[in-house]
Amino acid sequence: MAQLKANGLDIEYDTFGDSGGDPVLLIMGLGTQMTAWPPDFCNALVEHGHYVIRFDNRDVGLSAKLDGQRAPGPFGFWLNRVFGVSLRVPYTLSDMGADAIGVLDALGLETAHVVGASMGGMIAQIVAASYPSRVKTLTSIMSSSGDPSLPAARPEVTRQLLRRPKSDAFDDLVEHSLESFRMLSSPGYPRSDGELRALIVEGIERSFYPQGFLRQVAAIVADGSRVERLATIEAPTLVIHGKADPLVLVECGFHTALHVRRAKLELIDGMGHDFPPQLIAPIAAMIVHHINREGRSAAVPTSTASL
Repeated sequence: MAQLKANGLDIEYDTFGDSGGDPVLLIMGLGTQMTAWPPDFCNALVEHGHYVIRFDNRDVGLSAKLDGQRAPGPFGFWLNRVFGVSLRVPYTLSDMGADAIGVLDALGLETAHVVGASMGGMIAQIVAASYPSRVKTLTSIMSSSGDPSLPAARPEVTRQLLRRPKSDAFDDLVEHSLESFRMLSSPGYPRSDGELRALIVEGIERSFYPQGFLRQVAAIVADGSRVERLATIEAPTLVIHGKADPLVLVECGFHTALHVRRAKLELIDGMGHDFPPQLIAPIAAMIVHHINREGRSAAVPTSTASL
């Protein structure tokens, strides 16, 4: 792994495959490090001739931290939700989209296939809408259009994600994260506590920075609906969503695909808000097929996958 300068920030990144391959840029989600893109997933794309780049978003992992910049407090979020008062945020999702373009610039890449998961899908949508000449294809996974009419996450999931651990002691951090992972995991592809615990320990040992999580939440809320921007996207678009997602409900995937012209929608039975090992190969295959089709899709999005 290494660092580059993107949009004025130090960004941690790594790559898979030959730099002469067809580039795929991976953008990860809220408070989540680039290592959540499984190496097996990255290598599955490499096997099809792709040069895969993943990176830590600002405020997470080993990338630059926006220390000293405060996220809005609970009252600010309440005013935004109830009265539509604009949030004053340290940075926006558009800023994070500019970071992603900065990664391509730093690597000397004019274009790439852009793949985003969760908040990363929102950023990828903004990249495709704002920098159309840089995006070959777009894949938005377990993400949303941000429209306020869409159903919210399950209440128990929201409470868990906003709840603080008992303390900053390592064991308490692991147990709190384990409870969160259990709630988000795919019910159709269960993983043992031992497997989840190993992933959590690896992540905490690499970086633990909860302040960035709050600033990223603020960026998501402040961005609002992307419906109008989705309508401008020219890149061939694939939307992948789990039918059992408890955080970004499946209606959000439908809504995203509905508002991107000629988007393809793939729904996966039993998939929650994670990348279980059993789905790495199928999801990689969907993306490769989408890239190879060069945007030739049906005019009306439909559910075609039932895994």
